[in-house]
Formats: sequence, structure tokens, C-alpha cells
Amino acid sequence: MAIRDGYLKLGGLTLHHTYGGVGSPVVFIHGLGSSGYIEWRFNLERIARDHRVFAPDLPGYGRSDKPRAARYGIAYFARTIDRYMQNRRLRAATVVGTSMGGRIALELALDYPRRVDRLVLVNSLGLGRPRIQPYHPLMMVPRLGETVLQGMRHGLRIAPSPLIRRVAARFIGATGDLEKTMSDEYLDHLREMYAADGYPGAYLATVRSLGSLRSVFASMDVSRRLHRIEAPVQLIWGADDPLFPLEHARRAKELIPGSRLAVIEGAGHTPQAERPEEFNKQLAAFLRR
Repeated sequence: MAIRDGYLKLGGLTLHHTYGGVGSPVVFIHGLGSSGYIEWRFNLERIARDHRVFAPDLPGYGRSDKPRAARYGIAYFARTIDRYMQNRRLRAATVVGTSMGGRIALELALDYPRRVDRLVLVNSLGLGRPRIQPYHPLMMVPRLGETVLQGMRHGLRIAPSPLIRRVAARFIGATGDLEKTMSDEYLDHLREMYAADGYPGAYLATVRSLGSLRSVFASMDVSRRLHRIEAPVQLIWGADDPLFPLEHARRAKELIPGSRLAVIEGAGHTPQAERPEEFNKQLAAFLRR
């Protein structure tokens, strides 16, 4: 099934999205530092055989607008997805979210429950305290964070692809065929996004929102609210995630009545890209239920 991309207007915001297929709707929400067309590059065509798929680029990411005045954060992104679904005339859909996108999907399920028929959480933020990577605290410091991100942009532009793959694999816990998981096309898309005007500000504003004291100690971990989720829930987790350990998923399964957990062995933080065949099999099976 052919997958297309295009642009739409949400008020004054221009949003880029990837879409296609026939059948019941499935909305995919990407994680931090990614986009709809980057995150779900191995999944959309397979799921579009039996469903209509929608993968927007969140504001600040991919090819969507990157407004400087936006209050980047979970609540803002959830409102955007709500408006996007309204624009696409989707009363409700299966919502699939990974990493930060999983936390946005949780926000929808808890605060916009009419939008979520079924919920799929992939190595999701919001189910426990993540393991902090060494550079994360640096991003929180004004000017220092900007310097670190500028160094990342420069490194992504000039470093050889094999080195980029090795560094990225260590961060997300990926193994296997890295040239396939992180192809040259994938790296070109990352370079395009990192070089875009407005992206550094959007990325840092998001990171600082997620890492604020209020977020860390109050609103980010929603474990105590999981029992309120009414939609059927499927958790899909890479067994070797260095950021959000498997214990998060196991605990969430106990807290969400009737939820299911599929563990993908040999995958780290991004099972949808590292083990796409197994991921697509698990997702398609849940959508058939």
C-alpha cells in the first residue's frame, strides 16, 4: 500500500505528515529527536495493508513548523495530536507511541480518552524514572546545552556514517545490522532535521520541559494513574533498552487491567527499527483482536 506525505494547516501551524492505507485508523507518535517518517520507516507500509495509518511530525520536528514561541512539552504535543485527529476527521483511533511519543499517547488516553480506541506503548516514557545519559544534564544548562547541541549538529554533518552508527547504537542499545537499521537514507533525514532553522530551539525547549523538576517529580511518571486507562493496551518493549528498562513495562502491565506485554529480544530502545518484522507482527496481531 502506497504511503504518501504532505502538509496541512492547524490554525497558524503547518504540520507535515505521512499517511496512507485503508481500514480502521492508526495514529503513530514519534519520540524525541525524530519524526513520523523517520521513526516509523519500517512499519507504516506493513500496517497500511489493513489500516489507515497517520504519522505526523510533531511541531518542532521533522518537516513541521518550528515556532519559537511554542511551549514545547507533553501537554502541547497532546493538544496538537487532538487537533490533528480533528483535522483528519478521526473521532478515535488506535494510538501508537514510542519513547516520548508513548508519554504523549498516555496523555491522550488519560486526558482525551475519546480519541483512543486502543493504546500501544513502545519503550515508553512515563512508566518509571528513566536512566539518565551523561549528556542529558548538560542540555538543561542555558548556553551549555546550546553548545552541546551545536556540537552534535556539527558531528552529524562531518563524521563518517559508521562512527555515527556506533555512537547512536550505544545510546539506544541497538545491535545487529546497523547499516540496515540506520541506513544512509535515515542518516540523511537526521542531518536534514538537525540542520533546519528552529530545530535546536525546539529540541532544547522539549528536553528542558521533560527534565524540569516539576516533570521529574510530579507529572512525568503516570504510574499512579494507569488504572484509569479504559482502552485496551499493548506494551511492546525492546528487552535491552538502556533508557527505559524492561521493569517499567512489567510493572505497567500489572497496573493496567487486561494489558498485554510483548518483549522483543535482541532489541534496545527502538524495536520498531531494530527488529521491525517482529514488531510489525506483534502490532498487527494486536490490531486484529
